Amino acid sequence: FTALPAINHYRLSNPLGPLKMLLKQLSYILLVSFVASASSFITPPLSIKQPFIPTTLQSSASSTPPPTIEKDYEEPSDAIINIKPAAMKRLRELRQTENPDGTLILRMGVRNGGCSGLSYVMDFSTEDEIQEEDAVDEYATENIKCVVDSKSMLYLYGLELDFSDELIGGGFKFFNPNAEESCGCGSSFGV
Repeated sequence: FTALPAINHYRLSNPLGPLKMLLKQLSYILLVSFVASASSFITPPLSIKQPFIPTTLQSSASSTPPPTIEKDYEEPSDAIINIKPAAMKRLRELRQTENPDGTLILRMGVRNGGCSGLSYVMDFSTEDEIQEEDAVDEYATENIKCVVDSKSMLYLYGLELDFSDELIGGGFKFFNPNAEESCGCGSSFGV
């Protein structure tokens, strides 16, 4: 070890000077002892007799792609929200639990907030809550309507709604061509 600097070089007018120096010395001692103990875990270099060939490790989760769901429904012409097959499958399930005999009305919008400035909002609605200025994508054969208010239309036009049933990070996924930045959580964006 090298000699540690002495405490007396701090001016006496600074009452915290000796305490700061003591903390520096303790952190130096902890660092040195950590490096010394960590070096016992480092293995010596191997002598390689054959040329090293790098390999790519793949986790079992990423080696098998998720099953693709074929699109078995008709989208409205010039749809505001493009619903992917996995999302439509989940919306059908929700319709069966929420309103089995009627139409599922999904209201989508944007509000201020979130990591990137704007967040997606998605909720169930009723026929009575649909306003005249709202844009409505109707999937008549599925008994599903997607409603977007006029203020959110600017931000959501062309959005792709997908769904993932993964344990971590599962749920509805938003792929927005209008977003200039997006948060890692996927539920907020910026323009």
